Amino acid sequence: MAPAKRHAYEAEFKLKAIALAVEHGNRAAAREYKIDESMVRRWRKLEEQLLQVKKTRRSFRGNKARWPLLEDRLEQWVTEQRAASRSVSTVSIRLKAAALAREMDIANFVGGPSWCLGFMRRRALSVRTATVSQQLPADYAEQKLELFRSSWTKKMADENIQHITNMDEVPLTFDVPVDQTVENMGTSTLSVRTTGHERSCFTVVLAHQADGQKLPPMGILKRKTSPKEKFPAG
Repeated sequence: MAPAKRHAYEAEFKLKAIALAVEHGNRAAAREYKIDESMVRRWRKLEEQLLQVKKTRRSFRGNKARWPLLEDRLEQWVTEQRAASRSVSTVSIRLKAAALAREMDIANFVGGPSWCLGFMRRRALSVRTATVSQQLPADYAEQKLELFRSSWTKKMADENIQHITNMDEVPLTFDVPVDQTVENMGTSTLSVRTTGHERSCFTVVLAHQADGQKLPPMGILKRKTSPKEKFPAG
């Protein structure tokens, strides 16, 4: 006689059976979904885990923790780190797990990438992208600015500095071609003529003094000799 074929049920199906069992009993749920009553009892014990996995998850085989006490302490550590808005990586989890294993005298603990992935699955953890950054104190910018002002005021007095100039170099192109034009409707190919120098660059130096005066801009051309052409006045 051939053995009975085993069925693997998805988490969504198990949760439906659990919901019916809670309302009408295990036997009614087993009769409604044509399953054994012992399966309903076993699924009800796993309800919390079923709620945390994907709806298409079918089995929990091979997912039990070998060192549950270590994982409890490790999960608590992760919770504390995130409560302080500290970043936690899989590498830091593995390092912390190895330290806990030594502290708990657990022999033969490797804590490799596959174990770390299993730990994160068991504890409903995942690698996420930060959505909100940690905000600086409201008066942080003003404090830094005041500290900068006071330090430079003292430095100017000590070294007899008369002028302070802030300057920056800005790269510019000789030609900035447009990518839009008016054309007849239905035209498939549109071409726009350029000077051919849209990739040629030069540098403009802008400077501003502390007393509010703007200095004339200076241009820097990328060549070894001065151009023979005359530049416009100013």
